[in-house]
Amino acid sequence: MDNTRRSFIKNSALAAAGTYISAMGMSAKSYGNIIGANDRVRVGAVGFADRFKDTLLPCFLNHYKELNFDMVALSDLWSIRREQGAAHLKNKLGHDITACRNNDELYNLKDLDAVIISTPDFAHALHAIEAVKNKKDVYCEKPFAETMEDARAALKAVRNSKQILQIGSQRRSGQNYQAAADFIQQGKFGDITMVELSWNVNQPGRWRRPGLVAKLKEEDTDWKRFLLNRPYEAFDPRIYLEYRLFWPYSSGMPGQWMSHQIDTVHWFSGLQHPRSVTANGGIYQWKDGRRNWDTTTAVFDYGPQNDSTKGFQVIFSSRMHNGDEHPAEIYYANGGELNLITNTVSPRGGLTEKAASAMNMHANLLPEVKLPNSAAVVASANTGADALSSNHMRNWMECIRSRKEPNAPVEAGYNHSIATIMTNAAVRTGGKATFDEKSQEVMVNGKVFTY
Repeated sequence: MDNTRRSFIKNSALAAAGTYISAMGMSAKSYGNIIGANDRVRVGAVGFADRFKDTLLPCFLNHYKELNFDMVALSDLWSIRREQGAAHLKNKLGHDITACRNNDELYNLKDLDAVIISTPDFAHALHAIEAVKNKKDVYCEKPFAETMEDARAALKAVRNSKQILQIGSQRRSGQNYQAAADFIQQGKFGDITMVELSWNVNQPGRWRRPGLVAKLKEEDTDWKRFLLNRPYEAFDPRIYLEYRLFWPYSSGMPGQWMSHQIDTVHWFSGLQHPRSVTANGGIYQWKDGRRNWDTTTAVFDYGPQNDSTKGFQVIFSSRMHNGDEHPAEIYYANGGELNLITNTVSPRGGLTEKAASAMNMHANLLPEVKLPNSAAVVASANTGADALSSNHMRNWMECIRSRKEPNAPVEAGYNHSIATIMTNAAVRTGGKATFDEKSQEVMVNGKVFTY
C-alpha cells in the first residue's frame, strides 16, 4: 500500500508539473535546462590571449558539461582580442558571450561565480585580489607575483576571503608528480642532496608577436589600466604583447619556466623558499631589444636556517638559443636519483658496496621504481588539451563544488614567487639574494630588493 501511495503521489506531481510546463509554453527539455541553470557555475575569462585560447579554454571544455559549468563573459582591454574572444567562445559554447572592456564591467555582471585569469605575468596577483574581493573563485595563471609587495597583498586577500583559488602549477595534478611527492615524503628516497632543473628552447619567435604588434594601436586599448601599479612609461605595443621579454612586466625565464619546476622542490621537500640565490647569464643571442635574459643559470641553497639540519642545492639553467623543450627535473639522494623525465626512481649514482667499504660503510642503493604517468583526462570535447593542465582545471572545478582546498593553493603561488623574485634580485643586482622571514622581503646586501 505504501509503494502504491508513493507512486500515486509521484505520478500526480509529474502530471501537474507537465501541465504547468505546457501551460507556460515550455518543453520538458527547456524545463530541465532551467533546473540545471540553478546549479550552474558561471565563469568569466580575464584576458583572451594564446594561453587562454590554446590551453586553458580547451581544458575547461573537457569538463564543463559534466560538472555543469559555463563560460558566460570575458574581459580584455584590447578591442580586437575582445571581439575575437567573444566570437571564439560563441563558436565553442554555442551561445553569446558578454564582452567587457575591463574588469569593472566584468564584475558588475550578475550571475558570475568564478574567473580564469590569464593576463600578463605582473598582473596576476593584482587581478586575483580584485577577483576575490568581488567574491569570485579564481584559476590564476603562474607566476603568482613578480614583486613581494604584490605577493603579500594577494596572499592576504585570498586568505581573508572564502574563495577557492587554484594557482596554475599543473604539475601538482599529475599522477607521476604526486607519486614522486609520496615517495620522497614517506622517507623512501632518503634526504634530497641536490636537484637539477633545466628548460631549453631554440625558438627566435618564442614570446615574440610581431604580427600582433603591428596591429595594436593605443586608442584601441587602455594603456594606463594595463600598467596597473608599474611605473608609467610611454605606450609600447611590444611591452603590451611581448611582456615576457620586458622587466618589470615579467621576469622571463624565472617566472615563466622556473616557477613550475621550483614549485615541485617546495612541494616535495616541504620547504617554503630558498635560503639564498645567486645567478648569472645575459642576452647572448637574441639582441632584439628585450630586457630579460636569453640565458640564465641560478643556484639555490635550500634548507632550514639551522645549519645542523641537512639542506641541498638546486641548479636551474635555461637557454633560448639551443634546445628541444624537454625540461629536465632530476632529484638526487645518496642512494640514487628520481628522474621526472623518465618517471623512474633508480640506484643510478648511489653509494656502491665498493665505494662504501673503504670507509667501513654499507652500500646505499635505491630500488628500481617506475612512477605512473599522468592519469588520462576526460576529453569529451576532443580539445587536445594536455593531461596535466586538464586534470588541474578539473581539480579547480571540483573544488568549487566541494569547497575543498585545490591541489595548488595560494601558498604554493606565494612560495614560488619568493623563489622567482629572489632569482630576479640576483639577476638584476649581481648580488646574493636572501629572504627576511620577519619582513617577508627579498634582500640583497642588506637592502630590500625593488624594481
